[in-house]
Amino acid sequence: MPASPSDVRADRADRADDILALARLATRRGAIRDILGWLTWRTGGPAALVGDTGRVLARPGGESDPSVARLAAEAAVELHRRGAPSAVLGGGEGPPVHLIALDADPRTYLVVVGPDDPRCGTLLADAARTLGLCWRLEWAERERRRIESAEGHSREAVLHLLMVGSVPAAQRIAGALRAALPSVIQVYVIECPQPRRREIAQRIDREAGGGAWIVPCPVRPNHLIALVPPGTAAPGTASPSGTASPPGTAPVAGTAPAAVAGPVAVAGPVAGTGPPQEPLDLLIVRLVPECRVGVSAAVALRDTPTAYEQAIHALAVARNAPEHRAGFGGDVDVTVLAGPEGYLWASELLAPCLRYAPARRADPGPQELLGTLGSWLSFGGAASRHLKIHRNTLAARIRHLDELLGVEVSRSLPAQSAAWLALRLHTAPQAAAARALATPGRTATLDAVLGTSAAGTWARVQLRPLEQARPTAALETVRTWLRADARLPAAAAALGISLPGARKRLTRAEDVLGRSLLTAPSAKYELWLAMRALGSL
Repeated sequence: MPASPSDVRADRADRADDILALARLATRRGAIRDILGWLTWRTGGPAALVGDTGRVLARPGGESDPSVARLAAEAAVELHRRGAPSAVLGGGEGPPVHLIALDADPRTYLVVVGPDDPRCGTLLADAARTLGLCWRLEWAERERRRIESAEGHSREAVLHLLMVGSVPAAQRIAGALRAALPSVIQVYVIECPQPRRREIAQRIDREAGGGAWIVPCPVRPNHLIALVPPGTAAPGTASPSGTASPPGTAPVAGTAPAAVAGPVAVAGPVAGTGPPQEPLDLLIVRLVPECRVGVSAAVALRDTPTAYEQAIHALAVARNAPEHRAGFGGDVDVTVLAGPEGYLWASELLAPCLRYAPARRADPGPQELLGTLGSWLSFGGAASRHLKIHRNTLAARIRHLDELLGVEVSRSLPAQSAAWLALRLHTAPQAAAARALATPGRTATLDAVLGTSAAGTWARVQLRPLEQARPTAALETVRTWLRADARLPAAAAALGISLPGARKRLTRAEDVLGRSLLTAPSAKYELWLAMRALGSL
């Protein structure tokens, strides 16, 4: 018997209401789950998305009946075997199973178990179209996150390779990402609110026109590291001074004589020939006032580790600077104080590690142990995040290094300072040539290395800002802190002041030095070496 006009109008109205409800649900977060829940309520039977292998891909929230899930899985496998886009299977003794393939993914089926309503097919067809769009969007979002995660890990790998000196490997990976690394860089370390790190990184990348190589710091969750070509500015933005001003106007490392460490202006106005452009570091702190930015000098790509340390030191100044940004104004290249004897001494100190042959293939070899030592000297316990190893593995490696080197690098600041200097000298570009000039059969000591006139000059330059500081307590505070193996509670007790008071004094010393003391990488090794060279420890 044909339906009456009133029944047709009622069916059309119901269908229109259903389509409107589906459209509203599709705009929600978790739209697929909500639509399946609505279908379950609307049809009276459990709804789910099932793959062609019988795997349930999505279902409403709450508990599901295992027997119903089995029926849905078997029906999806059977429909795929038949090659049909839709069907109603089952019936008889069991409940009917309604299936329809999604247009966006024909190997995924919308399944509803149980309802015995001839109008269910129309409802499922309408729902399948909406679900198909939602499924496609969700799949695209998953792929976007996957690609973003893969690129992030690749960028982190590039940074790690640069930090351990593997420049060719880093350039190959960067080339595969179609984002070539510049031959000369500045390193920015950007301190920002941890929950907003991703958003801030994306904004900086967008404003820099893709010219910055930005990597979330693997060690500190509130730091971003950016490798930036010198002079990078935000395209089309006006500087407050009305002139173009490149950030971090410092020469390439190694081309200028040592200077007194201290805060410097990151960007000074220079004459521009084109439209005014805003320096990138100034743009960052203007767009995100919570950020603090430390900028290194311009260095060759192979000197990325040095530039990172410079940026960390500049960041220590930027935290208290009115503009919330600072550029590095010193020289941390301690290789100027060591001649052939220094490189010979470094080789002798590291020789047990360099000659080490692991008992098992899985054990770390010499280069991996040296990498662990360098990371631990820079980051302490956080080196486990840098190296992507468990903290117990890190502790075991450091104990092993104590045994190999014969000194307590795990606890003693003098041993740590010596190991830090030895690593710097061992990896310096001129190390091989200098060792060749050393007198055969001669041994060298740290005191001999620090007893040269060049070492004395370098040491006086390092300590001069503390000696000239007002109030004069800065030098004695730092000396006491170093004697206490850079342990703040012990230093506070020796000074007879509270722990916050000692921390405040060291923070003021950071401003005077323009260097980081309380945040790694720290200048504590250089200051200890400088005081040892002058006999003031």
